[in-house]
Amino acid sequence: MAFIKYFPAQPKIDFLSKRKLFLAFSAFLLIGSLVSLAVQGLNFGVDFRGGILIEVRTNGPADLPDLRSRLNNLDIGGVTLQEFGAPTDVLINVQRQEGAEAEQLAVIELVKAELGDVVAEYRRTEFVGPKVGDELRQAGILATVLALTAIGLYIWFRFEWQFAVAALIALVHDVVATIGFFSVLQIEFNLATLAAVLTIAGYSINDTVVVFDRVREMLRRFKKMAITDLLNLALNLTLSRTLLTSVTTLLALIALYVFGGEVIRGFTSGLIWGVLIGTYSSIALAVPLLYYTGVRRDNLAASDASEEEAVEDAS
Repeated sequence: MAFIKYFPAQPKIDFLSKRKLFLAFSAFLLIGSLVSLAVQGLNFGVDFRGGILIEVRTNGPADLPDLRSRLNNLDIGGVTLQEFGAPTDVLINVQRQEGAEAEQLAVIELVKAELGDVVAEYRRTEFVGPKVGDELRQAGILATVLALTAIGLYIWFRFEWQFAVAALIALVHDVVATIGFFSVLQIEFNLATLAAVLTIAGYSINDTVVVFDRVREMLRRFKKMAITDLLNLALNLTLSRTLLTSVTTLLALIALYVFGGEVIRGFTSGLIWGVLIGTYSSIALAVPLLYYTGVRRDNLAASDASEEEAVEDAS
């Protein structure tokens, strides 16, 4: 409440004078993300890389070295274990076995037989073949590219090409920075986290469209105001709405992160980062990019004239 009470109704922050600083920070994020992706890549989950995943709850606090030693003695290939929330919860990843479904089920039964005296509950068991994992990766990349393209076309149709270019660059920035976030922290990247990336794209473009709509309104209203002053005015008029929307969303996401458990923690952590980076790009990146694309009142005047001619023809 204090934030809402003391936030100025009409802030006068000169965002455009700091545009080079914002662009430098965004370039740092993008380069860091791309370097991390090139060096260590993504920590793909079973959805994308194939393999066997078993989530167990042990009778007491899990002894990971003992569990690892037991499973390594089974000669079933690479095995990784990690605590999954509570000290009694363990996530076991086993590389995919040669053969079909029968061979995968046989390994699952072998693991269960070996850990029978220490495991109280098998909470989840999944296995995915490498072909399915490759298909899911390709489908995920295609879904992301198509979503970004459709959003860019919508902005072009809704506004003008300068707005579409600025919005699309800012959107790609948000997506790459979010994927880089998963790469840097090596958070498991699976279908749920891919959904988080696409959700972030929709959230970010919503904020950007609100700001762009106010920019267009200002361009039509103030015929002699300098472009930098006009863009600053549009940003400041939408600033409280943008920040309060983001803060409200973050409160819900933080609650999900803290109380939602390990199963959705990767998803919620990605969304939290995405909301932060999307809010930043809508304020500090999209509009400065709009300035560099050379948006002018002449473009809007031509668009308005075309709309008026269409109305006259229809009547």
